Amino acid sequence: MTEMPETRYVKSDDVHIAYQVLGKGPFDLLFVPGFVSNVEAAWRSPDQSAFFRRLASFCRLILFDKRGTGMSDRGAQDFTLEQRMHDVQAILDAIGCKQAALFGVSEGGPMSLLYAATYPQRTSSLVIYGSYAKRSRAADYAFGWDDKQWQRVLDDIESNWGSPQSLSIGMRTAGTDADPERIAAYFRASASPGAAAAIMRMNRDIDVRHILSATHVPTLVTHRTGDPVIDVEHARYLARNIPGAKLVEFPGQVHTPWLGDRDAILDEVEQFLTGAQHMRERERLLATVLFADIVGSTERVSLIGDDPWRELLNSFFVQVREVLQEYRGREVNTSGDGFLAAFDGPARAIRCANALKAVVHSLGLEVRCGIHTGECELIGRDLAGIAVHIGARVAALATPGEVLVSQTVRDLVAGSGLQFQDRGVHRLKGVPHEWRLFRAS
Repeated sequence: MTEMPETRYVKSDDVHIAYQVLGKGPFDLLFVPGFVSNVEAAWRSPDQSAFFRRLASFCRLILFDKRGTGMSDRGAQDFTLEQRMHDVQAILDAIGCKQAALFGVSEGGPMSLLYAATYPQRTSSLVIYGSYAKRSRAADYAFGWDDKQWQRVLDDIESNWGSPQSLSIGMRTAGTDADPERIAAYFRASASPGAAAAIMRMNRDIDVRHILSATHVPTLVTHRTGDPVIDVEHARYLARNIPGAKLVEFPGQVHTPWLGDRDAILDEVEQFLTGAQHMRERERLLATVLFADIVGSTERVSLIGDDPWRELLNSFFVQVREVLQEYRGREVNTSGDGFLAAFDGPARAIRCANALKAVVHSLGLEVRCGIHTGECELIGRDLAGIAVHIGARVAALATPGEVLVSQTVRDLVAGSGLQFQDRGVHRLKGVPHEWRLFRAS
């Protein structure tokens, strides 16, 4: 878990507002969160912590939980934009900030817009991501939610808030690849069902269209074109109606900014706020990669049918993740009926692969595995580079039930007690030179 900044409190009227400050940049940036948040639980997420650390690399970053949510007083049910602006003023006064840039995400956008128009002398610039001026549909605003959509969301909050079964805000903002249990726990830590429903009812009635023309601070509007929660037309409307606003659209079908290609968003934000383009060095590290895939999956699907196969595949990945955790492996990604995992030691990767063979055998399945150790490029949580390609090619040459490794792996585990059988020299497709491979027995 990433080291967490100290959580502090400021009293705004009769409510305590939780906030954190990190970074020592030349200007202040107030991050206005979306729907609900928890400034401490956020740091348990590698994606959120990486996002906030990157922001704090070029500014003094201020994070906070809105009243009624997260670490702030939960009893507060006054969710008006006016009250939230008052809370922001209390935070900025407490840290001695006379002027700040605002970064409003999703539900945090309307308050940020209203604050910038009301207090231009305290707002240096404004960044809006995945947000809107009005959330509900109207005769002159066709891309908002209609009454049926709103009722569906509110009913879901009432019935399923904080559970993996939720199909509305939580799961869709988190992205399709997110762990439902982890995301559900985050939302429970962020708000109660009653608070979540009250906030959504406020969002249903928000309309700040009439103040957009009064927004005169430099403004950047950003949005993903395939956002499943807020239609990109909301961003285009904002950009058309805020004087001098810059609109930047990104590809992607994720609502939350720290998921997907977050660096593209952060690059644009940093350049807008600082005037300087971020020069990002690619992070490289030595890792052992393990590729494994199910043998004969196509034939198995034909034999048992699509639905039973999906159930079997789900059981397979559950078993795989349990074994990976036991051997301290990290799941990098899955594709179809296979997966890629990374280890900080080749011996553990080999032992993990052999354990996987035994575990999946209980499901009536067989896997082939390939392992290689080399320098990899770290892109978010993904791995890339020639070492990854070599690992994939080694796995492709493995026979059913075999754990095939490169000579690099065999040489690195000398003294481990692991045994190997020479499988000869091979040409790996798309990889230069010849490679000697070994069966780990």
